[in-house]
Amino acid sequence: MNTPASAWSSLPHAPLCIAEFEVAGGILPLGASPFGERRVGYITGGRFKGDRLRGEILPGGGNWSTTGEIPGGVAGTFDARSVWRTHDGALISVSYAGRSVIPPDVAAAFRDPAQPHVDPSRYYLRIAPVFETNDARYAWLNGVLAVSCGERLTTGVRHTMFEVR
Repeated sequence: MNTPASAWSSLPHAPLCIAEFEVAGGILPLGASPFGERRVGYITGGRFKGDRLRGEILPGGGNWSTTGEIPGGVAGTFDARSVWRTHDGALISVSYAGRSVIPPDVAAAFRDPAQPHVDPSRYYLRIAPVFETNDARYAWLNGVLAVSCGERLTTGVRHTMFEVR
């Protein structure tokens, strides 16, 4: 398939929401396996807000991640599930996969919850959320693929999500 370069020059997108996932209790290291260093972080709550979408992230979801060494730092994968409840009571299942790259000179501060802020331009957190709901008011979400830039917080992570159009 031969796609013109102009088709790739701009990916149509629109702001969707900012989601803040809270992860209390730290990250549970499961250890090394043949598939990488596995860790689990449980979602204990959070919130999301955008022009068409706002509410709370319910406790009980989690992120099953892997980490490994690459040239230039530590790379990771995300495999996460969560349930969102909108301000008007709709339930939305949100799952995402993604990648992280943390350079060696940022790694210690990034992993230290006592560090109040680590400049997000110094590391890479990206996810691709997909949504599922049976609520007619939010049925449009069933066709949305989003992309997100993440920022580490002392309480978890903030993702600024964009709908790919």
